[in-house]
Amino acid sequence: MIALRRLAAVFVVADVAASLDFHVGKLGCAECLRVGNPPDYAAVERGALRLDLMPAARAPAARGQGQVHVMVSDVDGLHAEFAGKGGAVEVPPTDFSYGLREFSLRDPDGNRLTFAKPLEA
Repeated sequence: MIALRRLAAVFVVADVAASLDFHVGKLGCAECLRVGNPPDYAAVERGALRLDLMPAARAPAARGQGQVHVMVSDVDGLHAEFAGKGGAVEVPPTDFSYGLREFSLRDPDGNRLTFAKPLEA
């Protein structure tokens, strides 16, 4: 069977440069692609997560409609990291009946990022 190695999600944003600043400065991502100066398309990554940042001029109705759900090794530690950098958490770390502990935040455009870990048995 062919292995799937990485998922790249596309977030539609109002200002690519401002979105880059948020994802790098608040979420600890690394910039891995920049097209143009100022950028009119870019991408960031952290571990297996890659987010492409596309300007809303290309898809205005999709701005802020993106969502990703990322499995991580330490939900509480990641939450503390993001909160310490001023990331606005929408849902704090919570144990859910479907077997995950997760928290969610939104980027400045409203795209949602949820980070989760299975509950211990």
